[in-house]
Amino acid sequence: MIQSGDVSHLLDELNEPQREAVTCSDRHVLVLAGAGSGKTRVLVHRLAWLIQVEHVSPLGVLAVTFTNKASGEMRERSGQLLGVSTRPLWIGTFHGIAHRLLRMHCNETGLPETFQILDSEDQQRLLRRIIRDEGMDEAHWPARQAQWFINARKDEGQRPQHIEHLDHPVTATWVRIYRLYQDHCNRGGLVDFAEVLLRAHELWLEHPRVLDHYRKRLRHLLIDEFQDTNAIQYAWLRMLAGDSGRVFVVGDDDQSIYGWRGAKVENVHHFVRDFPNVCTVRLEQNYRSTGNILDAANTLIANNQSRMGKKLWTDGPQGTPIRVYSAFNEQDEARFVVECIQQWLDEGRRADDSAILYRTSAQSRLFEEYLLQAGIPYRVYGGQRFFERTEIKDALAYLRLLNNPNDDAALERVINKPTRAIGEKTLSIIRYQARESGLTLWQAANECISQGKFAARAGTAVSAFVQLIEKMRERMQDWTLGNQMQGVIDDSALTGHYEKEPRERMETRIENLGELVNAAQSFILPADDAEAGLSELQSFLSHAALEAGETQGESWDDCVQLMTLHSAKGLEFPLVFIAGMEDGLFPHRRSVEESGGQLEEERRLCYVGMTRAREQLYISYAETRRMYGSQSHCRPSRFIDEIPKGLLEEIRPRITTHRPYVPALAATTAIQGQDWPFNLGQNVFHAKFGEGTIMAFEGSGEHTRVQVNFRTAGAKWLVLAYANSQAR
Repeated sequence: MIQSGDVSHLLDELNEPQREAVTCSDRHVLVLAGAGSGKTRVLVHRLAWLIQVEHVSPLGVLAVTFTNKASGEMRERSGQLLGVSTRPLWIGTFHGIAHRLLRMHCNETGLPETFQILDSEDQQRLLRRIIRDEGMDEAHWPARQAQWFINARKDEGQRPQHIEHLDHPVTATWVRIYRLYQDHCNRGGLVDFAEVLLRAHELWLEHPRVLDHYRKRLRHLLIDEFQDTNAIQYAWLRMLAGDSGRVFVVGDDDQSIYGWRGAKVENVHHFVRDFPNVCTVRLEQNYRSTGNILDAANTLIANNQSRMGKKLWTDGPQGTPIRVYSAFNEQDEARFVVECIQQWLDEGRRADDSAILYRTSAQSRLFEEYLLQAGIPYRVYGGQRFFERTEIKDALAYLRLLNNPNDDAALERVINKPTRAIGEKTLSIIRYQARESGLTLWQAANECISQGKFAARAGTAVSAFVQLIEKMRERMQDWTLGNQMQGVIDDSALTGHYEKEPRERMETRIENLGELVNAAQSFILPADDAEAGLSELQSFLSHAALEAGETQGESWDDCVQLMTLHSAKGLEFPLVFIAGMEDGLFPHRRSVEESGGQLEEERRLCYVGMTRAREQLYISYAETRRMYGSQSHCRPSRFIDEIPKGLLEEIRPRITTHRPYVPALAATTAIQGQDWPFNLGQNVFHAKFGEGTIMAFEGSGEHTRVQVNFRTAGAKWLVLAYANSQAR
């Protein structure tokens, strides 16, 4: 172990503000660490400084992070710097440390030694059972919403008796469910994730001797990602610190992007108010991005009023301007991004050095499609591929039943989704009938109905489901594929089903369903499928199944990274694309419509996205975008206007047009080298889709495709040889 008199290994590789933070004595410290400014290095060196220079016992330091990965990295790097085992150190996540305390103090907390942790699925299952046992209709009191209500109250430190409902019937019912749920957990020795933190806080409040023991023992508290703490975490920290503890927090109010899940950026500001004699250190030197990227990010975030303020800078190169691409539509945007990535690869660069960032997960579909077409491997970071997502599979299962009611797998998936009182017992009767009679589940269900094999309520429910599918098949038989997809989502009540989930998840699912409608509307029947006699519906279902079956890259593969902007926090890439920079999409329409600082959080999210780029940053937006089944004209994001024009390079000047079409791909005014009597913007008539206007075309020979915007069917790509269209 290095002697305490030699501190060169702790300070030599630090810049001046980093050294100031690491060596600050006898004061609380707030480190405002900008993106890419070396915050982890400061935390690790601070921990080593306390032990080697201030001779603090390793047992007297508590270091808290937000992820197991981050705590593992801190433990490993601290061990390397100290040259000794870090096993005695209290390093972990908030939940991990709180769980350790509960295990050590079961008697004080009233928990059995064998208490069990409920994961999210277990918690939801228990709540569903409680709601049913109370005779409540889960359609009106869904378990998922109860779960959100309970966890949100626990994050605020509230038990049922603390919640003021003023006899409001809805709130009073949720409080009652919360009380019943808590009673059940107490009897069974069950603890959910939110309960772990709340119990740990109550341990301090209700047992002063235990609190005093830990205040004397853990004198130095190091907190990472402080801007992401919620109310109960901040209260727990304040209680533990008391008047004698020294608190060292590292955070960045400009990177607080998790307000929707309880994080309170105000904690950064309250720290200076609640802890006396705070030393505030700003880490502003960035070791990641070029000067142009940092200048743009600085100017953008300066528009937020409620911030403590800092300005990132670098002694590295100024770099290239931020390139802004004004796409005709979302297809043109995806095509452009993938072409840029292909050029990047052609230059000998790695695919995993590039990332496509977007505001909503629904935006991934087109990028996945174009990357697959280009043969470029990709990975959806922290999420599922588009056609693998639950809500997409649910909607497609209904569509499969329209195509073939005898599809057993599709029927089993949706016969009770949304919930329609068809439980496992009823399904068992149908399965038994199918097995005994050699029938499909659809045929067996109809036979069970006709033979009266169900109890009254179950029989009514199964009959209603069968009638729903038959009605949809009959009503939508002649509809376009896009209208069929929208009709399935509407008639099945899937939207209402998912609207009962917590807000953020609900919005993501609804947006994904909207994008599925877009996918159906823009689907073109391939010539090979047409020649094979497949209908457009059959071809689309095959396309979805094949895309879902494509294996995406593993985390260790060299592949393009696709992710939401929220998932990108903490990561960095040489090449970054931020797609969909349009008002209503980013910033999200919710943040524009609501008050309470949501727009500022959206701006922080944009700042986070921009500072993920090390060398090159592209921003793209579409002049028109199809959302929720309809095409809309878009305004470029206000965030683009907040970046100085001198830092931007318009790859193509913005085109403003009053024509009733917007080209989606590069096109000319006539189909080159062909004897087709069509021109861009020409009105045409199709035997199936009716009147429309030619928007764009691509290809040559018999493979020429035209994009036509039909008045009733929307935009369609057609192979000209099979288009069956006439000029008007």
